[in-house]
Amino acid sequence: MFGFTENLPPLNFQGEGGPQGFSVELLRLMAAGGGLALELQVLPWQRAMQQAEGQAASVLFSLTRTPEREPQFQWVGPIAQRRILIYRLASRPDLKLAQLGDLGDGRIGVVRESAADRQLQAAGLKPGVQLEQGLDDATNLRKLLAGRMEYITLLDWAAAWNLRQLKLPYDTLHAVMEQDTARSYWYGLRPDTEPELARRLQAELDAIKRDGRYERLRQRYFR
Repeated sequence: MFGFTENLPPLNFQGEGGPQGFSVELLRLMAAGGGLALELQVLPWQRAMQQAEGQAASVLFSLTRTPEREPQFQWVGPIAQRRILIYRLASRPDLKLAQLGDLGDGRIGVVRESAADRQLQAAGLKPGVQLEQGLDDATNLRKLLAGRMEYITLLDWAAAWNLRQLKLPYDTLHAVMEQDTARSYWYGLRPDTEPELARRLQAELDAIKRDGRYERLRQRYFR
């Protein structure tokens, strides 16, 4: 079996020793339990999708499961809920944001060309005015801590992970708004994959969730 993913820490990323992250470790447990050999690659997202499309017995992750994507994959999961939140620093209780219309002169940090960026632009926010676009979550978090913007949009897992890299507690940030919390992350197998493979992987994932290994692994990445 071949797994293809992108850099989206802490779910999946290229570490010093190879592919790492919650979704990576979870898939390794599933493959081991199912008696499946597994090769993993971390690639830019477009290349990861192309490789998965051209490789039999491939798994693409971590995928947001949407109606548009539903027929494109056999789905195994969920890996985790996808909770995109808008945060401020806990030290700035003067900042109030119950809805985007309350933003005023405030600025929200967002990863350039991300789904969150597109969603906020669709809501009428403008890059360089209300949106402070950055290369990645870590860059945006440093800008927030330096006072270069008032808010930041982050996956809750990414917020916890990036704060830990800076040796800061999760409560350094305070969530003020939910931006998108309706979906989850999943593994996607090609539609022509033998259905038995998807069933075997799902059974292993369900067992990992039942016996406590899932929660122990989650606590290593999100606490």
